[in-house]
Amino acid sequence: MLKGNREFTLIDEQKVVFERALEIVRNQNKKKVYIIHGGPGTGKTVLAINMLVAILNMNQNVMYVTKNSAPREVYRKKLTEGKYRKAYIDNLFKGSGAFTEAISDDFDCLIVDEAHRLNEKSGMFQNLGENQIKEIINAAKTNIFFVDDFQIVTTKDIGCTNEIKKWCRFFDAQVYEDTLISQFRCNGSDSYLSWIDNVLEINPEATDDFDCDYDIRICDTPDEVRQLILEKNKINNKSRMVAGYCWKWIKEGKNDSHVHDIQIGDFGMSWNLGSSSTWAIDPESVNEIGCIHTCQGLEFDYVGVIIGEDMRYDNGIITDFMKRASTDQSIKGLKGLYKKDKDKAKDIADKIIKNTYRTLLTRGQKGCYIYCVDENLKLYLKERLMK
Repeated sequence: MLKGNREFTLIDEQKVVFERALEIVRNQNKKKVYIIHGGPGTGKTVLAINMLVAILNMNQNVMYVTKNSAPREVYRKKLTEGKYRKAYIDNLFKGSGAFTEAISDDFDCLIVDEAHRLNEKSGMFQNLGENQIKEIINAAKTNIFFVDDFQIVTTKDIGCTNEIKKWCRFFDAQVYEDTLISQFRCNGSDSYLSWIDNVLEINPEATDDFDCDYDIRICDTPDEVRQLILEKNKINNKSRMVAGYCWKWIKEGKNDSHVHDIQIGDFGMSWNLGSSSTWAIDPESVNEIGCIHTCQGLEFDYVGVIIGEDMRYDNGIITDFMKRASTDQSIKGLKGLYKKDKDKAKDIADKIIKNTYRTLLTRGQKGCYIYCVDENLKLYLKERLMK
């Protein structure tokens, strides 16, 4: 399916995990679950797509599953531009809520990418099914989950490793587990990812030794970020701007780039128009700003990140979910929880906000350009880069 596409070449430990997955699928004597851990840029989606193709060629009934529609739609579009019929491709890519009424072991294999984004309930109104993890494991003889516990970015995300293992015990499924370590993003360097984890106070054990050929710049204005991204995008249409969800999505302007949702002084840009699920590859979308939901699970050569008022610096990293836009569904329920249990609400919000920016800041393979609304945060990041 993807032969000859350099982006989908397996290397190093990916091959080991790939072969193990095929072996697990071949021997279906009992229900099995393969949990594959990996941070940003470790090749989870590359592996998932290759597994889809290989297992399909074994005449197995297999699907690629994600909660977030953006990765599915991008790969659908890329594949249907070739010789494959749209209906054929559509039947290989499904949302995580498609299995609420599935028959037990109806599928040979379900490959779940971005499993950390799975929800409990399904449907537009979150009123269908019982638990997406339970339903997915029930539906297939073999399940392959790709997980990064540090990319849980909404209050509805339940797909952590412990939750998956809980349902494995429920179904008496045999569990296999591996971790991808090799870094294929950020110019192949783990040091940038470690630096992000340390600087954002996500992982205190992460080192802050930033020593790699990665183009990271802390910009003084958002327009500086925009100009850098526009210039880089001329190369191959693989550079985009993203931002934290601190600006309301103006309904009247959802299809009009002249309506600027994001306004910072004289700088103004629109959120991605129509909430396009193929924003990451649409030719004109370099003139729009994406959010976590349109870029998670995808990558660019260069990414420009605007950090909003939900993160600031004051003798440490401070997060404030009250600065998120009221249209942001990822923190739904936190204000109500805050009235009952302030500490719990703040702890959940802190993880969501930090994980969101960790995800946005690690979308670029070759470089990342950052603007902070908070002046102290800008100075702090510049200082940390100089160390």
